[in-house]
Amino acid sequence: MKRLEGKSALITGSARGIGRAFAEAYIAEGATVAIADINLSRATETAGELGSQAYPVEMDVTQQASIDAAIATVVAKVGRLDILINNAALFDLAPIAEISRESYDRLFAINVSGTLFTLQAAAKQMIAQGHGGKIINMASQAGRRGEALVAVYCATKAAVISLTQSAGLNLIPHGINVNAIAPGVVDGEHWDGVDAMFAKYENRPLGEKKKLVGAEVPFGRMGTAQDLTGMAVFLASSDSDYIVSQTYNVDGGNWMS
Repeated sequence: MKRLEGKSALITGSARGIGRAFAEAYIAEGATVAIADINLSRATETAGELGSQAYPVEMDVTQQASIDAAIATVVAKVGRLDILINNAALFDLAPIAEISRESYDRLFAINVSGTLFTLQAAAKQMIAQGHGGKIINMASQAGRRGEALVAVYCATKAAVISLTQSAGLNLIPHGINVNAIAPGVVDGEHWDGVDAMFAKYENRPLGEKKKLVGAEVPFGRMGTAQDLTGMAVFLASSDSDYIVSQTYNVDGGNWMS
């Protein structure tokens, strides 16, 4: 039997990349998935490619009205919400002396406030339904430690880990399990931009940082979006019913905690 048969899931930032991989895995396990993204046209295209179990939802996690509307759309479409993945996130880096308030505010608005208030809206719906649910937040190995050029992003992901702990403790009496996944370095189109940022501040040729971080992973390579899907399915399934407030490293051995 498929592990998520008949479940209704909402995945933020799922028109591409890791979020899309999660959607594909959930659909394969029987779930109906809302492809929630700030770019509705791209979400619509992705949903069309994934088939009848996927549908697009326009969602800006920095706007409460947009969060509430997305949850309402899911309920109107499927009748309930069983699973949320808080996947939408933004990355930036700079030396401490060059961090701008604009970058700080934007990263915290998406990575922390977006996670918290989307989690809150989903939890309210799950509580009203009365049969629990699963909420999965996307943390990062960057939330486990500081990095010289990545102070703000690291701080946002540390906050996600802390929010996961508190929300998990608060919501488990309602049968809602809140946990998180902390990926390491994950290959994908976003890494071209990350590599370019490091090249600028570390005076490296383009592509060198990406090669270095991949070589440093104990497993021997950077991760892929598909490397994360097993944990995402596990945390959404009944197999994880007794797991609360945990953040799982899925990083090829980069960090041990």
